[in-house]
Amino acid sequence: EVQLVESGGGLVQAGGSLKLSCAASGFTFDDYAIGWFRQAPGKEREVVSCINSNDGSVYYADSVKGRFTISSDNARNTVYLQMNSLKPEDTAVYYCAADFIQMGLAIMDHLYDYWGQGTQVTVSS
Repeated sequence: EVQLVESGGGLVQAGGSLKLSCAASGFTFDDYAIGWFRQAPGKEREVVSCINSNDGSVYYADSVKGRFTISSDNARNTVYLQMNSLKPEDTAVYYCAADFIQMGLAIMDHLYDYWGQGTQVTVSS
């Protein structure tokens, strides 16, 4: 059974940090790129960051560049999203997703094959 399980969300004050984890199972982790997406109330889901550990490709949305860092631990089938200098506008449900692509990245959510259930991140002002 394919599973992507996010953890690490919570409530934090503006300027604080959180580290999200995405633990994958049930598929060959190395064959997939992993993306983090988020959806705020009343807004469309948007890409935050993606990583493909096969070729080192990494993508960050402009809104998070310099504040968020994505990393992958293939031995643990886990991708992390370190979020620093959080802002109230980062408040959203954060999802991780897996895209069957051995090289490169996709930033469009409809290209992703598997999704986690999401974890809530709330940043208070």
